[in-house]
Amino acid sequence: MEALHVRTTNIRHPREARRVERALRGRAGIVSVAAAAPGVLRLEWDAERTDRAAVLADIGRLGLRVVDDRREAVAAEVVGPQFLGENTELYFAAFSGGCWVTALVLSFVSGVSPTVPLLLYIAAALFGGFFTLLTTRRDLLRGKLEIDFLMLFAAVGAAALGRWGEGALLLFLFSLGHALEHYAMKRARKSIAALSDLAPARALVRRAGEVVEVLVEELQLGDTVVVRPNSTIAADGVVVQGSSAVNQAPITGESVPVDKRPYDRPAPPEAIDKLPAEHRVYAGTINGAGALEVNVLRKTEDSTLSRLITLVREAETQKSPTQHLADDFEKYYVPAVLAVVLLLLGAFLVREETFQESFYRAMSVLIAASPCALAISTPSAVLAGIARAARQGVLIKGGRPLEDLGGLSAVAFDKTGTLTAGRPTLTHAVPFEAATGTQLLRAAVAVEALSDHPLAAAVVAGGEERLGDLAVPPATNLQALTARGVRASWEGTTVHIGNRRLCEELTGTEVPGAIDRTMSELETGGHTAMIVHQGSTYLGVIAVMDVARPEAAATLAALRRLGVERMVMLTGDNQRVADAIAGELGLTDALGGLLPEEKVAAIDRLREEEGHVAMIGDGVNDAPAMARSTVGIAMGGAGSAVALETADIALMADKLDNLPFAIGLSRMATRVIRQNLVVSLGMVALLVPLTVLGIVAIGPAVVGHEGSTVVVVLNALRLLRYEHPSAATDH
Repeated sequence: MEALHVRTTNIRHPREARRVERALRGRAGIVSVAAAAPGVLRLEWDAERTDRAAVLADIGRLGLRVVDDRREAVAAEVVGPQFLGENTELYFAAFSGGCWVTALVLSFVSGVSPTVPLLLYIAAALFGGFFTLLTTRRDLLRGKLEIDFLMLFAAVGAAALGRWGEGALLLFLFSLGHALEHYAMKRARKSIAALSDLAPARALVRRAGEVVEVLVEELQLGDTVVVRPNSTIAADGVVVQGSSAVNQAPITGESVPVDKRPYDRPAPPEAIDKLPAEHRVYAGTINGAGALEVNVLRKTEDSTLSRLITLVREAETQKSPTQHLADDFEKYYVPAVLAVVLLLLGAFLVREETFQESFYRAMSVLIAASPCALAISTPSAVLAGIARAARQGVLIKGGRPLEDLGGLSAVAFDKTGTLTAGRPTLTHAVPFEAATGTQLLRAAVAVEALSDHPLAAAVVAGGEERLGDLAVPPATNLQALTARGVRASWEGTTVHIGNRRLCEELTGTEVPGAIDRTMSELETGGHTAMIVHQGSTYLGVIAVMDVARPEAAATLAALRRLGVERMVMLTGDNQRVADAIAGELGLTDALGGLLPEEKVAAIDRLREEEGHVAMIGDGVNDAPAMARSTVGIAMGGAGSAVALETADIALMADKLDNLPFAIGLSRMATRVIRQNLVVSLGMVALLVPLTVLGIVAIGPAVVGHEGSTVVVVLNALRLLRYEHPSAATDH
């Protein structure tokens, strides 16, 4: 089985997408196909029955042109009205409307020949029906009767009865509705397609001592890319020279540029996800005022930007539950409408009325009952919601997670890297008796600077920050003491840093009560505490901890305001550490000491108790729990290939405070979808009985029918402007 994701021209609204789906499903070897109004196609085929070239040829025969991310044609034959610009339909609709209004005005002016308004009505019908006729012809050649045929048939029928004005009005408004649908889809499509334009086409590479310009597709792992000030970075990699502030908003949605500086050790490609943020850069981000040199760690096709584009394409073809429901409804609804219209055409046989009167009423019902607004109501909202989220650095993989996210009643969090920074930080330096804080920190920094232990790095970084410019002489002769700590020589003495056991072995007595109490208090709070001993003197206690993210407490408060009352932390750390973090942040539950399979069981229990549950983690060891939740959310998707692939939603920046935005957007999208369904179905429910009874004629039916389509499109576009109420403080 092989698959293909492509972007095409000429799929501009959901009806065209469904036509393409039906046409391609009948092609030999094609197993599944999904098309989306932005022009995205996802196909799978049996490699033994067909191949990529044949599939592309099938796409071309449908009048579609396949384009790559830089909008270059890669498939040959183009069928259809390609001589027309993408705004031609809007121009035709405007001209049609002008002719119709002019004809209507002239029909009330005495002395004007009736032929003049008639000719203007005909012109209005021709321009308004041009694209409808092209689409109808294509559908009839495929043996399909679609809404466009029904509208054209109704307009021709009205003209045959001498009601040219009503027929022209129908085609004008139907054409205008189509043009507005295309405009709405184009707006949302451009928000997403802008991702494809982020990365530059060429890059400056240092090779053999010279700087040469190459296509980004030619970049190889290990190449050194030269990034000039205020230019776009061409590849994912690590900074090896220069310092600058980089605007990562195009990829992660971060509003503040991130300072970058060189990484002083070799970085193999597989280490890129683990590099600190200050050393790692992404293709498509924008360099600031300083020049940089970047070692390429991912090829162009594997970059975060490329993976993001691919996943967004997939998201566009994933339908929401409401959209599936609407599609199923249409399958039964349209035949039912046609059956009613056929019955009404024969009403003159049982009622005292002419065939013309029966035909006119049947055409009015046909127009009133056509599900144009219903067809566009959900996909337009889903597309706009996904586009708005992407602009904020939130990747939502389709309509289902977009709808599900707003219905959450509980959220489960991984601790490390999600609620916390994911790295230990020096939190306490408590001197003992005559020692000072400066003495304690100098000794600790000097010794731990020789160690490669993660906790040592935290002590050094935190200690140097607190000491400021105060010089610290280096230590020597570091020795690791298994399960106890470390020992080194410093300023003519021996310094030990470790646990109680180390000091008791060193002194032959128990540690002083004050130090023991301090360590116990810190350990109860979830800290890792260490004793610092120099010569024969206790200098004090230092402690490190993976501290809560600065935005974590505010994010949880925002979730409570959104009505998410149950917030649970799932962690492999001991229960004491879990309780400490939970108490600090205000979590409702904290479950510690969990293995990955126990996290899965915890998610299952939460779903039984609460219903809709999200699991948010780093997308690696939390993947099983994320898969069992209603919505799996990955932190820092821009840095992790696994996070992008395993989650339903990825917060591209390593920013927890994008979660309330995503939930708020989901709830607004759900409201918009429901509003659109009420408008579209409500208009049908109102107009159909009125047209059946003859109370409403074709003209008002056309206005109501097309008016509802315009309303749902404009309502969906509101999502592109969504701002979370707390955005000012969150970002």
